[in-house]
Amino acid sequence: MPLLETFGLLLLGAATWLWMDSLKAREACLPAARRACEAEGLLLLDETVAIASIWPARSEDGRLQLRRVYRFEYSETGNDRNKGSVTLQGHRVVAFYLRPRLVGQSWH
Repeated sequence: MPLLETFGLLLLGAATWLWMDSLKAREACLPAARRACEAEGLLLLDETVAIASIWPARSEDGRLQLRRVYRFEYSETGNDRNKGSVTLQGHRVVAFYLRPRLVGQSWH
């Protein structure tokens, strides 16, 4: 098999693996975002997450894994839209971000 064909097949295999692995990671991310919003009394809008970035990173035991950041939108009242994110290392959730809220203060 010529070198170009072999390289093409390897590239196709790697792209297929990345796509399938990203679907599994997204499946882990969506319920985590939903639970985080519910725990804070927020509404997860559109019931979806979208990939924002993907980078190689080392796990705690030194293995190379993909670190993915997924963005989502949530609402405090149903009339606003705020941005949040979930970070996964491999398929494990390692960080959440929800915009800080001021509670119990009045601005007059």
